[in-house]
Order: sequence, then C-alpha cells, then structure tokens
Amino acid sequence: MDNNYNPSSSYPYNTAYGYPYVPRPYPNPNSGILHRHILAIFPIHQNPSFSPPPAAIPSPQASFQHQGSFQYSSSHHHHHQPSMSLPFSTPESYSDVPSRVNSFSGYHRQDSTSSVGTGSTTNHDNASDSTPSYPSVYPLIDDLLANVHISSDATSVPASPQAISMTSSPTWYSQSEKYDTQGSIHGYYNASHSGPIDSSAHPALSHSTSFADSPHSQNLQIVPVSNSKGSLKVLLLHGNLDIWVYEAKNLPNMDMFHKTLGDVFGKLPGNMSSKIEGTMNHKITSDPYVSISVSSAVIGRTYVINNNENPVWMQRFYIPVAHYAAEVKFFVKDSDVVGSQLMGVVAIPVEQIYSGVKVQGLYPILNNNGKPCKPGAVLSISIQYTPIERLSIYHHGVGAGPDYVGVPGTYFPLRRGGKVTLYQDAHVPDDFFPNLKLDRGLQYVQGKCWHDIFNAISRARRLIYITGWSVWHKVRLVRDADYTSNCTLGDLLKSKSQEGVRVLLLVWDDPTSRSILGYKTDGIMQTHDEETRRFFKHSSVQVLLCPRVAGKKHSWIKQRVFWWFGVCVEAYVLASIRLRKVETIYTHHQKTVIVDADAGDNRRRIIAFLGGLDLCDGRYDTQQHPIFRTLETVHKDDYHNPTYTGNTAGCPREPWHDLHCKIDGPAAYDVLTNFEERWLKASKPHVRMILRGWHVQIFRSIDSNSVRKFPNDPKEAISKNLMCGKNVLIDMSIHTAYVKAIRAAQHFIYIENQYFIGSSYNWSSYKDVGANNLIPMEIALKIAEKIKAHERFAVYIVVPMWPEGNPTGAATQRILFWQHKTMQMMYETIYKALVEVGLEGTFTPQDYLNFFCLGNREDMGSDSSSTESSTTNTPQALSRKNRRFMIYVHSKGMIVDDEYVILGSANINQRSMEGTRDTEIAMGAYQPHHTWARKLSNPRGQIYGYRMSLWAEHLGIIEECFAVPESIDCVRTVRSMGEANWKQFAAEKVTEMRAHLLKYPVEVDQKGKVKPLPGCECFPDVGGQIVGSFLAIQENLTI
Repeated sequence: MDNNYNPSSSYPYNTAYGYPYVPRPYPNPNSGILHRHILAIFPIHQNPSFSPPPAAIPSPQASFQHQGSFQYSSSHHHHHQPSMSLPFSTPESYSDVPSRVNSFSGYHRQDSTSSVGTGSTTNHDNASDSTPSYPSVYPLIDDLLANVHISSDATSVPASPQAISMTSSPTWYSQSEKYDTQGSIHGYYNASHSGPIDSSAHPALSHSTSFADSPHSQNLQIVPVSNSKGSLKVLLLHGNLDIWVYEAKNLPNMDMFHKTLGDVFGKLPGNMSSKIEGTMNHKITSDPYVSISVSSAVIGRTYVINNNENPVWMQRFYIPVAHYAAEVKFFVKDSDVVGSQLMGVVAIPVEQIYSGVKVQGLYPILNNNGKPCKPGAVLSISIQYTPIERLSIYHHGVGAGPDYVGVPGTYFPLRRGGKVTLYQDAHVPDDFFPNLKLDRGLQYVQGKCWHDIFNAISRARRLIYITGWSVWHKVRLVRDADYTSNCTLGDLLKSKSQEGVRVLLLVWDDPTSRSILGYKTDGIMQTHDEETRRFFKHSSVQVLLCPRVAGKKHSWIKQRVFWWFGVCVEAYVLASIRLRKVETIYTHHQKTVIVDADAGDNRRRIIAFLGGLDLCDGRYDTQQHPIFRTLETVHKDDYHNPTYTGNTAGCPREPWHDLHCKIDGPAAYDVLTNFEERWLKASKPHVRMILRGWHVQIFRSIDSNSVRKFPNDPKEAISKNLMCGKNVLIDMSIHTAYVKAIRAAQHFIYIENQYFIGSSYNWSSYKDVGANNLIPMEIALKIAEKIKAHERFAVYIVVPMWPEGNPTGAATQRILFWQHKTMQMMYETIYKALVEVGLEGTFTPQDYLNFFCLGNREDMGSDSSSTESSTTNTPQALSRKNRRFMIYVHSKGMIVDDEYVILGSANINQRSMEGTRDTEIAMGAYQPHHTWARKLSNPRGQIYGYRMSLWAEHLGIIEECFAVPESIDCVRTVRSMGEANWKQFAAEKVTEMRAHLLKYPVEVDQKGKVKPLPGCECFPDVGGQIVGSFLAIQENLTI
C-alpha cells in the first residue's frame, strides 16, 4: 500500500469537514498485499510529515496478551513505524479525511481504492444472481492459500510511535495558531467550579468493590458526584467533543494495603525485613486511568497505566455528544483488583466550551471535599466543542458523491466495488406481488435468502465458515413445494466436508446448556449448541462452542502480586463470580456465512452473508407470515413460540420477520477477517486455518476478549480506531455508523429493530440506568433540527409488539418500560421544537415520528389446524380462539433517504452497541450512482426497491406517496393504515388480515405524552402491560 496519501484527490471536501485527518493504516483488498495475503492484519503506516511537540515520554506500562499470529511467505509489508505527531487545528478547519466519530483517537484509515472502478451501471443495479466478473476487485483464493500458516509464536509488533513529553507548564502546547483564531483558555482551573462531593451519599467515592468501571459496563457507571453549583447552566451539547488527556502529576497512592504491608515488614527483624524487601523490587502504587463523563454517561476512558503517580497518556478522544449537561467531568481513578477507587474529579463547565473556544491547562484534581486530593495533584487536558451546525460531514447526506469516504474512524474502511443483495425474511415466494420499477428501467428483484445460502454452501470448494448465536443442524434451508430435497443443514455441511471443503462453525456456547457424563440440559435459550456439537463430533466439520467470557487469564482484573514470608500471593477476589456473570448475561450474537465462490477462469472468490437470521429453528418465514396454516406443512417439526408455557397444541407459531444481506466484493474479506480474528481467539494456538456497484463498510461491536490480532499495546490500538477500556480494547463502530448516518440524514429514516432503547441520560427519570447509546437522542435532535429549519423529515420505527418470551414476565416488562421511557423522551424533544417555532398547533409529534409493530390474524378456514372453541382464559386458549399473534420483528436494519442501508446482527440497545457485551457485526452500504448528491432527486436504486418491497410486505399495497416517505401525506397515510390494522387485530371479530403493519398500541397526545391506549392497556390474549412496569431485575440484561 502506498504510504503517500493525497486526500484532496479522493474527497471533494477539504475544509470545514469537522474531523482531524490522520492516515488510515488498514489495507484495501485491492492492494497487491491482499492479493497475496488474504487474512493479514497489517502494520500501521504513519504520516511522516507529522511533527511532534518537544521531548519524548516512556511508553506507559499497559499491554494485552498475544497468543500467536499468522505468518506469511512474503514480508515486504512489514515496516518500522515512524514517529507521529499530534497536530492542533480547529475542528472546522480540519482538512482532508475525517477521523472516527466516536473515536478515542485522532487516527483514520487509508482506503487505497482510487484506482479501482466502481463497475458498470448495469452491475450497480442488477439484482440477479448471475456470476459477475472480478478481474482485480479483491484477492483470489488460489493466490493466497499456499502462503498462509499458523504460528504459535507471537510476531514482533511494530515499534510504538515516539511518545511526547510534557513539562509542568500548562502553556507548552498552546502554540496552536488555528485554535487561537477562535480563542483559547489556558492555565489552572478555578477550583470553585467543582462543588463538594458527599461521600456518604455516593459510596463509590470511597473504595469501590462494584463492577461499575469494568470493561463490561463501559457506559453503565453511575457518576458519583452531587452538583451543588445551582448557578451552572444546563446546555445542549449536540456535536463533537475534541478532548486530549495528556498527563497527571503527583497522584496519591491509593494502594494503602501495600503501604501497610511495607510498614509491617519494616518492623520485622533486620535480616528478614531485608530478605522480603529484596523480593519487592519496585514500588506498588496507584494504577491510574481517567474516565470522562457527560450527564452521568461515561463517554470516554483512557487505558490504565500501572504503578505510576505521574502517568502520561497523550490520548485523544473525538466523541459525538447529544447530551444536556452543565459540566464535562474527568474522573481520575485507581484501577483496583475489582472495581476502582476515585482519586478526584476535574469538572469543566459547559458554558466555558459552548462557544467553541478551546479550553486547556493543568487543573487541580479535587476530592469529595472540594480540595485537591493531594498537594500538587493536577490533570493536564484540553477540550473543544464543535456544534453539529459547523460539522459539514453531516450536511451532504450519507453518500455524498462517488468519492464519499464512508463512516470515518472505523476498524474497517469503506470498500469500493462489488455487489450487495438485500433480503427480507428467510424466503420470498415467486408470487410475492410487488412490481417495483427502479431508475433506468430496471425492476427490483427480491432475493431468496436461505435459497441463496443453500446454493452458496453447495457450490463451495475451499471453505465454509459460519458464526451464529444459534446454529441447528436439523434446520431445512429450502422448503419450496417445487423443491423436493429434505436435506438438512447438518447433512449438507457433512457432505461438503467429505468433499474436502474446510467447514468451521463458531457458535455461542450457552452456559446453561450442558452435556456432562450423560446428563444433558437444553439451556434456557434453547440454542441447540450442545446438540449441534454432538452431531458433528465424529465428522471433519469443526465446531467451536465459544463462551462470551471476560477474557482469558482474567484480563479485566488487575492482578496484585505481593510477597508474604517468601510466598507469592495473587488477589483475584470475585474473579469466578465476574466470569460467570459475563458468560451468562452476554452472548456472541454475530450471524455470518462465508464461502468461496466461482470467480471465472478456474479461480475462486469470497462471498459473505450477514444480518439478523440465525440458521436455526423458528426462523423460516415468508411475507405472508402464517400463524396456523403451515403448522402441518412447511413448519412441521419447526414450531417455535416461547410466549407460551405448558401445552402448546394448536397454538399459533411465532411468525418471524428479519433482514439479511449478501456481500460479494472487497468487503466480504473484512467479514472473513472478523471470523479469523474470532476463531484464533477461541481456538487452540496450533489449530490451522485455510484461508460493482456498491460501496460497503463492515462494522463491529466486539472487544479484545473475543478476537485475536488486536494490538498488545493500547497505544497502538489508537491507530486502529479501537477504544480503550480497563484492560480491554473495544471496537464499537456499529454505534459510530448509526450516529453518522442519522446525523447525515436529510429526508427520512426507516428502522426495523428487535429493540429500541437508549439515551437514558436524557430520560425524565432513571437517567443513571446506563442505556447511554446516542441513537434515540440523535434521531429526536435530527427531527428537531428539521422542524426549526421548517423542513420536512420523517422517522418510521418498527419494533416487536413485545420482546420474545412471556410478556408478563419481569424481564419483558422491564424492557417495555425502558422502551416507553425512550419513546417519551423522543416525543417530548420533538414537541419542544414545535413550540419553539410556533408550529404546535399545526403539527403533532407523530407527524414526524411513528412507532409500529407487526401482527397477523387468520380467519377460520377448511385448512385451519384447529376449529375448537374454548371457554378458558389461558393465553393458549385465547390465541386459538381469536386466531391472532404478533409477527416477531427480529430485524436489525436502518435505511436513510433511500440511499444508505445498515444491516447486521446488532440491536438498538446497550448490549449490542457497547462493544463489551454481545458481539455483533453489521455492514453499511450505498450505490454511488443512486444518492441524493449525485441525482439531486429521490434515488431509485436497490435500497429504494428494498424499502418499498418491505412496505409492500407490511402494508399489502403500494401507494404513490410511499415514494416520498418524508411527506406529511405519506406519514399520515401510513399511520392511519397502521391504526386501522391495529383495530382489526384487536377486534373481537376474527377477520383475515391482508396487511401486517400495526400502529404501536400507545397513545401519543398533542404534547408528546405517551400513554397506554385507552381500553387496551395490555396485549391482547397474552397479557402484560404495553408500556411495561418497573420490576427489580438486573439492569445489564434489559438495556
């Protein structure tokens, strides 16, 4: 890859872009390197033109375990890492390519695809399954396999960039001419801005034994500060914060246990004392890190530096914010055996940064009494706020021209060229009615997801790699009446492995399912993991059941080592409890299928499927979403409905609506890289692996406990746009992608998701619950922005009627409660915007934002599975009598302006977005010839066809207004149709439903207050309050 990057030649916006530019080290599959090395993680290429501030600092003592690596026959791509610099300039004058929206660094990846064409227009739009020709778009497998082998020895890591030293003067870094054009504040912070902290009211101010600051609750922390400064203004921060945490000086030693132990040794006889002191060859002191908080939400965290009272981080955070806040707070903490201890706080009033001025200096670290935690204890930081109005990256839509660089600052860059097929549900029958015309006379063709997966696996010659939350060997992928094969997935994979194809399955290990000495349990989630493992046990199919643990060797715990009469002791209090908690609550949630395919001329290429569909029972469905009629046909032996307990004879199945996609092009190799990194982490070191029209980017929620090849040194992780937690590196680029797409939306947003919970920091109550993802707040603020600009904008959100399971259960009710709080916050924000511009009498909040769910009802017919009536009032009996049930929305997707689509496995909640909980994967894609910026009118490409096809499925009709979703006519039409469908669903009389989109059963009044629907406070037949209830249950599970 060429190390000389000229961003001006590849992107049209070189000013006012809003992101600091840094070179992107990650290679593009089109480069010559990847033509030889399919699975390589390449060293970082820094821009040699950077010039650092004076002097150097030693590297912090922070590292991560590395247990092996790939080695390749060619080594021309290994370079020494040159020194880097940290340029200072105003956000609005940053030139070139933007860096990560949610980044803890200022680095960005280089996408070296300018020499590769995007293919013909026909290929852009063609939705057929014909084999395309790829002369140089991505590497061919035959060129790669011979060069790949596994080594159990760790390869050498490229040298860290030369670190930068800080003097005690707060002004050495104030030479930023560009910053000073706006004005800067330098020097020591006035301690009067930090109010006293009542430690009795906030026990976390003393030594904490909670996991509030562990990497598996990155945003769950309740900030232990009481605000006694009533005069501080609460202002809306909506934009980006550019923060540097440089260093701290004179921190207190919080490890008093070791000091006490030393005092004990000092009182021992001289020869014994000297013998013990000889084993303690270095001082045991604090292991500091800094946590950054806005409005009780943790938005950033430095890495931990061990045994250092004068730590130097030199760590940059470029963070999107959408928070009402009075202060930005920096908590200086000591990482402890379990949890942490708070040393003190630095608080910067939002008023000081609101104008865009850069605030920087050395600030005293105040304790709970408002005094310095130790004489001379200071934190060196800088902070600058850029409002969204001055961030032009969000002003041109999602796909701003053919040279659009994608979502900045992610682990994987945008890949140009290739093809994407979008799927709705597991199967689309031939008679599905929409006749959708696209631009240039093309017609939208619906893909058949499980058909295509079956065919792709059948045609594989080299590799079949599958990840899943659940993979069931008994599932039948193809069930058409014209297709007589009864081949199961397990039989197909065994057959392919006998042909010599490498078949690897990476499946989440449900800790509640076990097979020990003949004793078997199915597990609470019934994922069939043990059953599938047993089926493939004596075959050449390799199955790894992978638990979602907090890392090998308890890497999230600081392992204290001390000597007591010559014996080494390690403190690992609560380690096993923490391990079991993470393993039980969180999951591996990615769903991918990766295979090789024909590339012409006896060569092979990689294609990848990803989205929300697991290859297991209960997932096969069509756009009709039958509930009774197929119980004895296509769904025989595939009944799934966890709503009921006990006898389910004659009960409706749970219909399943989902979104999925196929990637054929360079981005498929990023999906392959994700599999490789996870497999290497989960497997033993000696296990051997073999290895036009769309622009696609891969995103993840994952951390270093679940993948290999993340850097050992957290300072190197910055260059890969990974975030730092406590002893863990985090990729949360899915959240970054959603925020970027929402902020750039110009006309409408359409979301289908299994959950919709977030932005709890702005709820009217329960602000500290920890559901701190920005997505709901960003949507609400986008609508408010458009209202104030007197522009139309609409958001349609489709969620399940209730979360899967018993709707009266405690966990389900709590999730519904959080969903209600999220809805309420969004509608209140919209109403305030209407009042601000005097439109509250003209429009209502629902003229901009609407929530829907899906349901079905089948009239009695001769082919009905049950004609019995019942006088009992159990959920089973009522469902049989009223012949209705919800269609479960398991989708995880978003369409913006008919030009950009995000699909994957990630839900809109904290579990999926945080990166340290459930592991997730997603893709964002667009067609460069079908964007608003390119056409200056409504795009009519594949994404438009996909949305219209989904609406046809849900509404049973296509109206002309559907083509302009942001119009008030469309919003009111769709809402009225949803309201009519709900009345039909909830009515006492049973009638056949032709449409499935239901207005979510809550009432939203003129002022945006969300209340239960009069006369329908609970779900029909099955019960459970629609707006949820507050019942005590573990928060991590429900947010």
